[in-house]
Amino acid sequence: MLRRHLAGLALLGAPTLIRPAQAQVKERLVLTLKDGDVTIKLLPDVAPKHVEQIKLLVGRGFYDGTPFHRVIEGFMAQGGDPTGTGTGGARDLPDLPAEFTNKYRFIRGICGMARSQSPNSANSQFFIMFAPAPSLDGQYTIWGRVVAGMDAVDKIKRGAPGSGTVTNPDKLLRARIVTA
Repeated sequence: MLRRHLAGLALLGAPTLIRPAQAQVKERLVLTLKDGDVTIKLLPDVAPKHVEQIKLLVGRGFYDGTPFHRVIEGFMAQGGDPTGTGTGGARDLPDLPAEFTNKYRFIRGICGMARSQSPNSANSQFFIMFAPAPSLDGQYTIWGRVVAGMDAVDKIKRGAPGSGTVTNPDKLLRARIVTA
């Protein structure tokens, strides 16, 4: 009896049922800075809309050559504004609704989206954390985390104490999506 069931399963294509699932392709964001590449693991499981918008902008070359206009020692480096003023963005794309998570916290290497006073105003600007900042948890969307190249992030030119405004800022030379 068992032999008959096994034979029936073979005819139905059982080998396909017991094959391991193919590994899902994982995409990474690679930022080329003056001091090297920074590899960021994207987190579409917690911020799908933000990750998609970033990927769209990267595909357009939007981030290439943009400055890190606000960099605060011991806090974060902010970029993604082609005007370098902190008021610009991808105006042809809608602002995004907040995608807060409890799965990740704002610690060193976490990437978040910058926004105005409205939690639903993130567009293209982002920041990379130099150190933990628990006050940002549940207030800003986390969309990625640095998995390699944090030493290059640490070398980004710092801004003025307090405001973080950078004179002659370092630039994000190139952004690209790669598969891992």
